[in-house]
Amino acid sequence: MSETQNESDNTPVVDIEDNDQALITRRELMTLLVGAGATMVMAVTLSDPIANLAHDILQNRPKPQESAYHWVMIIDLSKCIGCDYCVYACQATNDTTPEMRWNIRVEDETPQGDIFHVTRPCLHCHNAPCVEVCPVGATYTRPDGLVMMDYEKCIGCRYCQTACPYGARTFNWYERNEENPLVPEWGRPEVPRRQRGVVEKCTFCVHRIDYGLANNLTPGVDPEATPACVNICPVKARHFGNLKDPNSNVAQIINSRPTLRLREDLGTEPSVYYIPPEGLL
Repeated sequence: MSETQNESDNTPVVDIEDNDQALITRRELMTLLVGAGATMVMAVTLSDPIANLAHDILQNRPKPQESAYHWVMIIDLSKCIGCDYCVYACQATNDTTPEMRWNIRVEDETPQGDIFHVTRPCLHCHNAPCVEVCPVGATYTRPDGLVMMDYEKCIGCRYCQTACPYGARTFNWYERNEENPLVPEWGRPEVPRRQRGVVEKCTFCVHRIDYGLANNLTPGVDPEATPACVNICPVKARHFGNLKDPNSNVAQIINSRPTLRLREDLGTEPSVYYIPPEGLL
């Protein structure tokens, strides 16, 4: 690195020589910049121009356009038998690892002591905290309510992972070259593997939804257009569809049966509804 003199104002100009040690990737540079920006946002001595810029980045995001669709999933906890078929199908279809599953199952019990099973994909919240905190717009909400990831924009800051109150996001720590042990028994990968250094999560098998709509298929009815976890459930404990269609299965279930959503007190308005087991409500 060397300095030269600027003829107009005598300001030193720094020239960077061809030095491999001085080179960093765009992702690394953006991570450093965003990390520094986040620190300054939290500082009480923050200057007005920087504060305004941070406000614009973190708060003034464009609102999603209106859509004829609002995709929701209903999980019937009174039917779920804890077989993990939905977990395995998701892992095979979306090519995830056991440590980074997009759909998980946990056990709980009613006040009467009866065991029931809770599976949790991404909840695709209407007011998604992960969208609000993403500093580069890599996490965004589609007009149909799906909360999506742009892996090319993601800088790996993990703000979205921290902001998610449901633990539905995982960070990809390493490049993957190993075979998926659940392929082909539980399905075959339908989406590319994500690169190292990004956060990933359940998409409601968005590639199937978009394919279905483009080919006059109905998500939640036609298997080719429906999330893998819904298709494989042996006891039909999962339902999927368009909540804005009053004739859809999900709209009729929500209008006729008691349902709950996780942590409704947070105001996130999740798009996953649960039918509680007997004795829970």
